Amino acid sequence: MHVPDGFINAPVSVAAGVVAAGAVAVSLRGARRELDERTAPLAGLVAAFIFAVQMLNFPVAAGTSGHLLGGALAAILVGPYTGVLCVSVVLLMQGILFADGGLTALGVNITVMAVVTSVVAYATFRGLVKVLPKKRRSVTVSAFVAAAISVPAAALAFTLVYAIGGTTDVPIGRVLTAMVGVHVLIGLGEAAITAFTVGAVIAVRPDLVHGAQGLTRKLQLRVGGELVDVAPAAAPQPEPASSHRTRNVWLTGLAASLVLAGVVSFYASASPDGLEKVAADKGIDAKVEEHAAADSPFADYGVEGISDGRLSGGLAGVIGVGVTVVAGTGVFWAVRRRRTDEDPSAAATPTASV
Repeated sequence: MHVPDGFINAPVSVAAGVVAAGAVAVSLRGARRELDERTAPLAGLVAAFIFAVQMLNFPVAAGTSGHLLGGALAAILVGPYTGVLCVSVVLLMQGILFADGGLTALGVNITVMAVVTSVVAYATFRGLVKVLPKKRRSVTVSAFVAAAISVPAAALAFTLVYAIGGTTDVPIGRVLTAMVGVHVLIGLGEAAITAFTVGAVIAVRPDLVHGAQGLTRKLQLRVGGELVDVAPAAAPQPEPASSHRTRNVWLTGLAASLVLAGVVSFYASASPDGLEKVAADKGIDAKVEEHAAADSPFADYGVEGISDGRLSGGLAGVIGVGVTVVAGTGVFWAVRRRRTDEDPSAAATPTASV
């Protein structure tokens, strides 16, 4: 759903940029409360994983494909504020290096693909986990539903932006029907990817899943025929084994991201994604402009000078994962360090489990 240059007029693009900048500023402050010494590097990995999976377009209808947006996945794994930043980092890397998503439309893309998806998904997720049984399966089910809803919500948000600042005269009802319709299908793919990934992380390290925090039942003992809450013990200091397992999760996730972007992406669907298909069918791409980074050596997810398509695309994917994980981890460590500088007591954060 990367919006290119020329779809939205300049005034609305500027306004969306202001909204996106405000959302990023709020998220930078909010992320300080979400990140600790374990989750800061995980957040950088989440950004890289989203980059990799976004290269894997999957077919959803005749001549149409979809890909992960990632807001739901990021928000559930590392928190809604950090989630907005994760997707924003991905969009920035894609726009600058790979000419994917217009630079003048960066504000629109961050607002639609990062802010709307993260907010809608996390609000839905939290509502569901509060009413469902406090079990790991409930977290996975809630993640599935939240992700499925977030994608058509993003399509609806784009349609609203287009209704205000679209550069072509197309009946908005047609755009709305087509966008929401195809993105409901894409949402099912997003939901499956999100639920599988969240479930996989919960299975090995539930304490690393932000959305699973606070879902443990209080320990109770039966005394005199009545259940009595057991006072919580002091938070234990992190053990070397825990640190080792966190590193293993990070390395496993990075390896998976590299394989997905470097190898599996070659087999992704070549059909246009939901927005591209709707734009072509409804004529909203009549004034699309050439990307400002069209001459990038990595434009269109290939490496300039390498004629072999498999090698070119795979190498571009590996470079993208590497750049994204470095940029993302740098941002999140800086946010974490800022919090520690302001509040030294935040240096040690107790773990949570489900």
